[in-house]
Amino acid sequence: MSDILFHYEKVNPTSWAYLSSLLMLALFFKFNRLFSVRNFDLFLLILLAPGLLLTLYGTENEGYNRAVALRALQLGFTWLFAVGVVLLGRLLADSAMVRRPLLEPNLNAAGLAFLCSSLLFFLMANVVTGRPTPVDLNPARRAADIKEGAESGQAEDLFATEGPGYWLLYLMPRISTQTVIAGAEPSPPTTEAEVEKQEQKVREVTARVMAILSNVLIVSGMIAVGAWHFDNPTAGIAAATMYLLLPYTAKWSGSVEHVLPASLLVWAATLYRRPLAAGLLIGLASGTIYYPIFLLPLWCSFYWQRGVKRFVAGFLVALGALVVSLALTSDSPDRFFTHLYQMFGVRLPLQENLQGIWRNEEGFWNSAYRLPILFAFLCLAVSFVAWPPRKHLGTLISGTAALMVGAQFWHAHEGGIYVAWYLPLLLLAIHRPNLEDRVAVATVAEAWRPSRRKSAAAGA
Repeated sequence: MSDILFHYEKVNPTSWAYLSSLLMLALFFKFNRLFSVRNFDLFLLILLAPGLLLTLYGTENEGYNRAVALRALQLGFTWLFAVGVVLLGRLLADSAMVRRPLLEPNLNAAGLAFLCSSLLFFLMANVVTGRPTPVDLNPARRAADIKEGAESGQAEDLFATEGPGYWLLYLMPRISTQTVIAGAEPSPPTTEAEVEKQEQKVREVTARVMAILSNVLIVSGMIAVGAWHFDNPTAGIAAATMYLLLPYTAKWSGSVEHVLPASLLVWAATLYRRPLAAGLLIGLASGTIYYPIFLLPLWCSFYWQRGVKRFVAGFLVALGALVVSLALTSDSPDRFFTHLYQMFGVRLPLQENLQGIWRNEEGFWNSAYRLPILFAFLCLAVSFVAWPPRKHLGTLISGTAALMVGAQFWHAHEGGIYVAWYLPLLLLAIHRPNLEDRVAVATVAEAWRPSRRKSAAAGA
């Protein structure tokens, strides 16, 4: 980045937390209405930063000063857990907030658009010029190993250490990325060292391309929701600007595991008038990180009066495509079923070797308490079938964000730091107007066959 901007240096996470918090207050705080829900939401978003910084400090220093790092990790995850409980309550109460006055930002739409595009440019430039961590490169590395047949006997260990999900999805962008690197007439590598160097370059570019595309989709989706569904483009731009300002985005925008599922969920809400497309996106998100599968009761209930068959069909098609690709890339039936179990999370809840707040071997919380939290989460997911009785777009956005917040509480691997899974939808819930008229019967088009039958009947 210093090659583009003279003497440019990245702002460290702690300094950016202070600066971004002040800038958010200047842009969105309602000074003429101190006791407003908007101001309460702002402080809730700012309160995420201390927990994230503590966990970041603990992770980076665990190998140097283990005792201090573990205390920082425990405090950080406890902080995130507490803030998550408040966020969950805020999202569950969102549907009851019928009176939603229009609270414009303190900067006009043109200024927000300029700030949003500038922040997106700097963040994506950091992704391009930054050095990917091993975690960022893992998906691309595993996909390359699967494609080349080099992996052997690691699926069960990956399931235990990284949790449920479908990491073979990262095999798809590797082809186009390799084409960009190699050019029209690639010269084949001649030595093992050159082969390894070329593969490493492919992995790095894959991680960067996936992260950049996911972030662009998140921002464009939030702006599209404001323009198409809120009838207020400024609200969408304000939500996207707030997303880019938060310290979390500055630090984790290069992690594919964080931003890719978020982009799928945001565009599922953006295309909610197309049940088939929404089902495809929710299915892809469920196959990627597993946890969005618990959104099915909410989304099926929303489409129950119109569009539920198309939504379920799209969901099943997406999962079916992922299962077929698993079969094509597995070299044995045992490995196929192992990967299939991992994608659908088929196992009993873990009690040992957990991460995050549930590291009981380090003196953190006892993992036995994770089971009642998991049961409460399942009850919450199922409860969306009947509650609230009249579901509209606002309920869909806030309910999806609430379930993704709830998944953080029992996530076995650093639950709490995957803020991107719910952050864009939370920001849309904060900025949304009254959407009680955006119900499936009024906004979702009828299926093609019933419309054709009605036209034929009318012509007769």
